[in-house]
Amino acid sequence: MISDGEISEADLLAPMDKYLAAGCHIGTQVKTQDMEPFVYRQRPIGLYVLDVRKTDERIRVAGKFIARFEPEKIVVVSGRVYGKRPVESFAHFIGANAFTERFVPGTLTNPNISGPRSYIEPELVILTDPRTDSQALSEAGKIGVPVIALCDTDNVTNGVDLIIPTNNRGRKALALVYFLLARQVLRERGQIAMDGEAPFTEADFEPQIQRI
Repeated sequence: MISDGEISEADLLAPMDKYLAAGCHIGTQVKTQDMEPFVYRQRPIGLYVLDVRKTDERIRVAGKFIARFEPEKIVVVSGRVYGKRPVESFAHFIGANAFTERFVPGTLTNPNISGPRSYIEPELVILTDPRTDSQALSEAGKIGVPVIALCDTDNVTNGVDLIIPTNNRGRKALALVYFLLARQVLRERGQIAMDGEAPFTEADFEPQIQRI
């Protein structure tokens, strides 16, 4: 496992109320043993609540780790509809490869694969949900590359090297986490100052609401 360190509330990458307004702390009514260290408390209705300080810590650690890799060697995956725009924006701004449609089996393991999205040899895989993105998780394990994943309280994290605990279903939560992660990667690369703002905003990551 990639380890993380302690960080004070004063050093949070976003104000606490911003994390809460985006719903990053909202978990599910299921808590796996893997995710227990990241759970802050359980509400009377049975809903588990994540500790967003740990979310913030892991975004910082993940940003430093991602910055070590060549952008074209990074694959970012989301099978979730609400993850499509956040992942595509994240990949665009850091120069990575986004997979937001159906993840074709063999994409990471079969050199003979053909189609609009062909075989790719990544050195790092980032998942929006290890359950929804299980095919990519499995293939990353087969080729032996590290995996970062956004994980909710009900996720099993086998095969995940770095957990970012967060609500990985919510539209606003996904937008905020991927925005902060992209900004942190640019900071760690030295493309912007460590306390500087990015050339994009959170709005660039927000999924569009489809109205009938």
